[in-house]
Amino acid sequence: MNRLFGHTPLHGRVLTALFLAALLFTPLIADRYLLSVLILVFYFAYVGQAWNLMMGFAGQLSLGHALFVGLGGYVSAALWLHLGIGPWLGVFAAIAIAASVGAVIGWLGWRFGIEGVYFALLTIAFAEFTRIGFDHIELTGAAGGLFLPVKAEEAGQWWNLRGGPLLFYYLALALACGAAALAAWLRSSRLGYQWLAVREDQEAARALGVNIFRAKMIAMLISSSMTAVGGVFYAFYYRNLFPAQVFDIGRSIELILAPIVGGLGTVFGPIVGAFILTPLGETLIRLTEELGYNAPGTKAVVYGLALMVIIYVLPSGVWPSLSRLLRLERRP
Repeated sequence: MNRLFGHTPLHGRVLTALFLAALLFTPLIADRYLLSVLILVFYFAYVGQAWNLMMGFAGQLSLGHALFVGLGGYVSAALWLHLGIGPWLGVFAAIAIAASVGAVIGWLGWRFGIEGVYFALLTIAFAEFTRIGFDHIELTGAAGGLFLPVKAEEAGQWWNLRGGPLLFYYLALALACGAAALAAWLRSSRLGYQWLAVREDQEAARALGVNIFRAKMIAMLISSSMTAVGGVFYAFYYRNLFPAQVFDIGRSIELILAPIVGGLGTVFGPIVGAFILTPLGETLIRLTEELGYNAPGTKAVVYGLALMVIIYVLPSGVWPSLSRLLRLERRP
């Protein structure tokens, strides 16, 4: 517990507990639409936290992280559809495959000194290669998509992630809270300080005895594994997967916006960013539908404008300024 809240004053812990309690009881008063928006908020907070561990903590830029969402989703969905293996078991296969692919990307990049923007291009390339490959794999539906059938007799099978919004709401909330707790624990651990050293100055970290390659690889393995779990959630929540959708670079950009807006390298940044951007995007979609205005790319344009304004006004993100305003962190 000390690692999770060691630098948080008492009133900060109280506010966190009250906020969590409010989220736990929200389904009692919320309608179906609000629950669906909150599910997306928690989902983006979770996958944003997974990316934040790699970029915000270890300083390694990945712009193809949707690769791991797609792999997690396709592996778990294919196991369920063709072999009858449920998602609670399929998630381990999804983690193993995503972590293996992440290890290959990390080894190719860091063993041969590919850094910065070139490493980001490498992640994009792997995501694009995978998208093209899944476009031609008949076992997973190829370009036509993979669909998980909805059967009436399976409606209450929570162990197979078959249920209504309430099931996915609490599951997404648990994922977001678990990711935040893990991030807080890692930030205060020996590994977290090694990541910080690597992020700030690799040569100085090497001089202090930090194994740079090992630290980066661990960040990649943890981040890819967590993102794959998010992919499993995505597949069983939406019940359909399309290569052009889940592996697209636009999906990767959408995934990384929450931690950037909320505050890179912070625990609560991805959560705050998700609570800002997701309701904004969903409100925009609803307004355009009601007004009969359906211009492609409108959501992306609004996201871009919001990102520019926030970065201009708050270069470190929303959470660092908000935490100082509310005095939620004390100096260690």
